[in-house]
Amino acid sequence: MDKFNELRNKYSEFIYENSSYTLEGDYFVAKFKYIIPGLTEFNPSIKFSKNIITNQHIDNNLLNYIVFNIGLVEMISFYKTVCSSKITINAGYINSEQINWFKKLIYNGLGEFFYKNNININQENLVDISCSKENENISFDNSFFGEGNLIPVGGGKDSCVSLEILNGENNSIFVINPNEVQLNCAYAAGYNDKNIIRVIRDIEKDKLIDLNNQGFLNGHIPISAVIAFISYLCAYLSNKKNIVLSNEASANESTIIGSNINHQYSKTLEFENDFRNYVDSYFKTGINYYSLLRGLSEFEIANIFSKYEKYFDIFKSCNLGSKNSKWDWCCSCPKCLFVYIILSPNLYKDKLVKIFGEDLFERNDLLNTFLEIIGESETKPFECVGTISEAKYAISLLINKLDKNNLPYLLDYYYKNFDLYLDETNITNYSENNNVPSKYTNIILDLLKGDIND
Repeated sequence: MDKFNELRNKYSEFIYENSSYTLEGDYFVAKFKYIIPGLTEFNPSIKFSKNIITNQHIDNNLLNYIVFNIGLVEMISFYKTVCSSKITINAGYINSEQINWFKKLIYNGLGEFFYKNNININQENLVDISCSKENENISFDNSFFGEGNLIPVGGGKDSCVSLEILNGENNSIFVINPNEVQLNCAYAAGYNDKNIIRVIRDIEKDKLIDLNNQGFLNGHIPISAVIAFISYLCAYLSNKKNIVLSNEASANESTIIGSNINHQYSKTLEFENDFRNYVDSYFKTGINYYSLLRGLSEFEIANIFSKYEKYFDIFKSCNLGSKNSKWDWCCSCPKCLFVYIILSPNLYKDKLVKIFGEDLFERNDLLNTFLEIIGESETKPFECVGTISEAKYAISLLINKLDKNNLPYLLDYYYKNFDLYLDETNITNYSENNNVPSKYTNIILDLLKGDIND
């Protein structure tokens, strides 16, 4: 907290100076400039091939406005280094309602950041946001005749399930800073380089790392909110009617139970609805942003994914493994263990060990992580993992299938110390609290039938 107050007092103003876009050779490039007076400036960019631009009705004023809005959410990556008490927007104009929208996103999206940095502040006092420009009342031509789906692919089991559900439709794949796993999942689903939109996001990482090494603040940002705005730009330019996410109902559970602090805040239904309302109010193109899997728990998604063996040797949900040139599961992080747990009722033991390379239930060094995942710790892991109840449910189902006198270490620990959890409430029931178009609901419900193998 002392460092937080020191930095925000010394660097009291953060400036969003300008945004722009250009066509540079074969690329569309959006550029942004942020200034922390007395410290530094940042010049991040995003770029992608201009070949994706197929919309014949692009309005340049609207395009400029979408790019400007990307800069409003992208600035969080840089603002967090000093958490200035004032943000000045010179790049454009937003009204008071929009200012409150972004203040909410910044505050909730940085919830984990505040927790880990021992920062105690409320939303009202965090930051004042003002615009130097007056409202220019620029009109937009919102005519848009898009069709088909833009599908963000992260390379995990969830997006693979969405790819299968949407198979055969007019789809394009969307990946940011693409890696081998993302591309291989798209290829396995039948896509090729012509219908994969690759976005290169450059946030001047070395400059941020240098500031972190000097003692400036660092931590998790609402990256899915950044992806939301960038995907909207790509959908507009590539003439896609829908942006189809793969976020599940489980993302709504707070990381710290009883609080609003959620590692996955920008994957929640709350953010999804906020974003839908925002773009409907201010962009008005009719592009539909929703999560196809919102009615499902991670447990149900895992059951469906277990049917698609073609992805078993390809998919990865490990952040540490993603930094490895071989793209291996690290087998030591919360995401690895949670995915292992949630797939275990269907795939344990041989198939699961083949995917991960070892039996994670035999790893006694993972006990503390295991306890976090099942809610026997102060917090859940600060990772994209499912709910406490569905983890316990999957573990309990598996224990009931195995010889209780010969359980692997972690399952044996659970069996000896906790009651089996076999309450399927809110785990195996499809939630109607979602924005999924009705035509997909029956498809998903059919996939849920007879999922768990005996």
